[in-house]
Amino acid sequence: MVRNILSVIVGLVVGSAVNMGLITVGASIVPPPPGVDVTDPESISASMHLFEAKHFIVPFLAHALGTFSGALGAFFVAKSHQNKFAYGIGAVFLFGGIYASLIIPAPTWFIVLDIAVAYLPMAWAAIQIGKRFGR
Repeated sequence: MVRNILSVIVGLVVGSAVNMGLITVGASIVPPPPGVDVTDPESISASMHLFEAKHFIVPFLAHALGTFSGALGAFFVAKSHQNKFAYGIGAVFLFGGIYASLIIPAPTWFIVLDIAVAYLPMAWAAIQIGKRFGR
């Protein structure tokens, strides 16, 4: 039971760290439009009209890889029901993505792509990797 609880904590911490790390580093890879602070939802909202398609690559990767790493961490730490814990992490990040799409305006194509691909499919991929390499 302790390992299963720990798997949720590990999944949330690892996934969040990867997500925020990529968002932070991503600004140096694909610089945001001038004057936009990518760590501030209000700044993003006010400047959304300046964003091009290239500016959505890093957020998508942050969401997808954050979810993948969190789900994989939960899968490896969980003592039992590894799939359920990995999908649980995917679901938590999915709800976070849905919430973010409600408070931070983005193009419809990005919201659909993000919600459809970056969360539960990444949890599924983490489970497949976890089964192949660990459990």
